[in-house]
Parts: sequence; C-alpha cells; structure tokens
Amino acid sequence: MVSNPERRAALVDAGVEVLAREGARGLTFRAVDTEAGVPVGTASNYFTGRDDLLRQIDAWLHQRLAPDPEVVADLLTRPKDRALVTAFMHDLMGRATRDRTGYLALLEMRLEATRRPELLASYTRSVRGDLEEGMEFHRSAGLPGGDETVVVLYLAMLGLILEHLTLPDVLNGVLPAVDVPDALVERIVATVVPEN
Repeated sequence: MVSNPERRAALVDAGVEVLAREGARGLTFRAVDTEAGVPVGTASNYFTGRDDLLRQIDAWLHQRLAPDPEVVADLLTRPKDRALVTAFMHDLMGRATRDRTGYLALLEMRLEATRRPELLASYTRSVRGDLEEGMEFHRSAGLPGGDETVVVLYLAMLGLILEHLTLPDVLNGVLPAVDVPDALVERIVATVVPEN
C-alpha cells in the first residue's frame, strides 16, 4: 500500500462524493479515481478493497461532520438550559444542511451496512460511539435531561435531517406557519427536553 496521506485524504473525500451521488453500488475504485482526478488504478494502491475504503470514509465522515470546537466552546458559555440544547440542535441542523453531501454519504453507509455484515459491525460501533459521546457530553455539560433525552433527541433529529436532506417538500406546508427545519428543531427540543 502506498503511503501519501494527502493523496489518501483526497481519495477518501472523492469516495464521499461518489457515495453521496451514486450510492454504494456506484462506489468503485474507478469512480473514486475519476472523481479525484487521478490515474485509473490509484485508489487500488491506497485501499485493500471496498470494505477498507468504506471504513475509511466512515472514519473521515465522523471527523468531517463533527461540531466545530470553537462553536461548542462559545455555546457552553450560555446558561445550561433548554435554550442551549436548542442552539446545539440548530448547529447540528446547520452542519447537515451545509454539508449535505457528507450527510447523504452517512445515510448511504447506513443502507450499505444493512447488506454487509462486516460493515454493519464497524459502522454500528462508530455510530454507537458517537451516541455515547453525545450522552457523556450532555451529562458533563450539565444540560437538562438524561441519557434517554439524548437518545430521543438523536432519533428525532436523525428523522428531521433525513427528511430535510432527501425529501424536503414533504414537510413544507404540512404544518402551516411552521418554518422547516428551524421551527421543527425548536419543537423537537421543546417536546423532548425537560425545562430546568
């Protein structure tokens, strides 16, 4: 295997683009090479196979889509109440909207994991790790609600992100005078997170 970290990163990013645009079936080394603008055969020099590429895409997406530490630090200066949880959920929604490709690739990873037991195991570990990290963050930050609150927020926000990124017109106009997705983020938090 060739060791050029910059080239590997460019190939993984190209893999994210292909995965989001064409789905897992379109994720071939040739497609990644084409997307990255490198000679055919380059990706096969960097990854042992498709599973290796998918694992590296998974790892990269969890870094790429993570909250900005400066934004988190700034938000944590606020009172630890429902309004702060709302601000964190708006940040999450904003990141999903700004990096639609990254989130669509994550959704494709979920679908592919249902078909590939080896990917299912590793992807489950990474998503479970993110959820557990979110619960720990919630506890250590002193935010209202416990682990169950975080799990329900996770599920509700995942559904909203899925709908907003894939079929945005489903929710538009269904609830009159409700701004999608911003007002829905606020309603989710108001419903799930207890007041202090």
